[in-house]
Amino acid sequence: MSRGVRLGKPWVELTPEAAGAVGGYMGVYELADADGTVVRVGYAGGSSRFGLRGVLQAHAEAGDAAAFRYEVTTAYLSRYRELLMVHLGDRGRLPAGNDEDPDTLGRLRPS
Repeated sequence: MSRGVRLGKPWVELTPEAAGAVGGYMGVYELADADGTVVRVGYAGGSSRFGLRGVLQAHAEAGDAAAFRYEVTTAYLSRYRELLMVHLGDRGRLPAGNDEDPDTLGRLRPS
């Protein structure tokens, strides 16, 4: 994990070509709108077809975000929940594209 618990990698424009360059790994990702606001936190797990590449290509084809960043990890479910908790702690709400019940998440307040 870079920069503590937040996903600190640079944003990449979400195009089918950029998503296609990502490996078929398990991991987590964030999607952002054109203003850089995180609109979704997600993961590609063992049942995701083509891993992160497949999930990100589907989002690129749907046109539901402008940029993405990701992290390869086999602990994708734990890391996914951690990113949601950090987002909730930082902003007081989950991204618009996530429909999880915030009350089911723990509380994490990283510095």
